[in-house]
Amino acid sequence: MINIYDLTLDDLKEYMKDAGEPKYRAEQLYRHIYEDVAIEDMTDISKTLRGKLSDDFYVFLPQIEKKLISKIDGTVKYLFKMRDGEYAESVVMKYKHGLSICVSSQVGCAMGCAFCASTLHGLKRNLTPGEISGQIIAAKKDLGQRISNIVMMGSGEPFQNTENVFAFLENAVNPHGLGIGARHITVSTCGILEGIRALSDLGYPINLSVSLHAPNDEIRKKLMPIAKSVSIDKLIDGCRAFFKKTGRRVTYEYALAEGVNDSEENAKELSDRLKNDGSHINLIPVNYVKERGIKRSNSVLKFKNVLEKNGINATVRREMGSDINAACGQLRNENLER
Repeated sequence: MINIYDLTLDDLKEYMKDAGEPKYRAEQLYRHIYEDVAIEDMTDISKTLRGKLSDDFYVFLPQIEKKLISKIDGTVKYLFKMRDGEYAESVVMKYKHGLSICVSSQVGCAMGCAFCASTLHGLKRNLTPGEISGQIIAAKKDLGQRISNIVMMGSGEPFQNTENVFAFLENAVNPHGLGIGARHITVSTCGILEGIRALSDLGYPINLSVSLHAPNDEIRKKLMPIAKSVSIDKLIDGCRAFFKKTGRRVTYEYALAEGVNDSEENAKELSDRLKNDGSHINLIPVNYVKERGIKRSNSVLKFKNVLEKNGINATVRREMGSDINAACGQLRNENLER
């Protein structure tokens, strides 16, 4: 049996065609799924078809194993339990424009970045389309509020799970699915060029965020294993091609670690690489992970000033949920250690 949330509208149309049912039945079923109507309660569908659907599909949403609420800013962190007992994390952040959710695309992560908690226990498996969208649906049901923005910056590398992530994106942008506009969705990657190219070919104006974290290959190789196979020059060229094809400005994530990548010289070198690029730098005071020992920089504003003096658009990411360790990976790791 298959979780019905794993299917796209096109998948359901193919299913109905094979079942000898008209195409509009797929559209009916799809709307009902995302309206949270149980199969047995879909009274505009015949009893015979409802019976077949119940035989072929199950309906599963991730279960809330643990929920933490920040006393500082109201950020909500969820540890979700999947059907097979694995865990993934999501974080819901409150902004003036509404709620934004950070979702995971994998259970754990294989990328091995030196400052990240998600990769400490390695990669367990990919999340399915339904398990990704299920994080959003479950959080929305729990909070009783609409979620209007999605960032795929939780545990995992989305472009190591491209097929499932792209199916999820189809369901996210469909007005009868999650109904979230593509311009309100951001996919983050460590720098997998094939995935960046595939996203640009997808046809949706989805935003791209790239974990850069260094001004040169020497420093980046110390922080991110992927740097050994993808140079910064190739990565930036790939991002420029993405911008040229989609018109969507690329955001580079840059986590500042004390004495590693936070000097004024580093900022100047980064400025030279990205000058006249039209991109945006999102500066992140690195989260302390006890197993990593990397310390957060005290030079964030100095670094930002150097970038701006050299014509680079830069902001400092607002810290959310600092009192509940809202960075992805930390809650799952605590649960595994227990």
